[in-house]
Amino acid sequence: MVVFCVVIHGLGLFGLNRALRTEASIERLQRIDPLSPRGTAFTLVVVIAMLALHGIEIWLFALAYIVLGAIPQLEPALYFSTISYSTVGYNDLHMAPDWRLLGAFESVLGIFLLGWSTAFFFRMIGRIDPH
Repeated sequence: MVVFCVVIHGLGLFGLNRALRTEASIERLQRIDPLSPRGTAFTLVVVIAMLALHGIEIWLFALAYIVLGAIPQLEPALYFSTISYSTVGYNDLHMAPDWRLLGAFESVLGIFLLGWSTAFFFRMIGRIDPH
């Protein structure tokens, strides 16, 4: 799951970067005021795309918990996955003991992927250059 999610995250950020990095878009971004409606829209698109990417990874872990029998129902599996991924933490007593370590790995992975996204976000926002 860790390797799978890292690959998904890398491909997702690569695709987003490529979509925002055309010759015309780079020139246009350099003329956008970050506080303008266009600057705000650009920021919103980047944030929503990254949230969707993290959402996919969270759902994949939740589905893995269900398939493995670690957490039998969707809502608790999704909740556990979300709070593990975000490193908030949760009582894992509701999880099958054989799979608790997977939740810990998801938390460690979440730290890295959220950090990677933060670095990517600041790089994207840095492309907007106020006059």
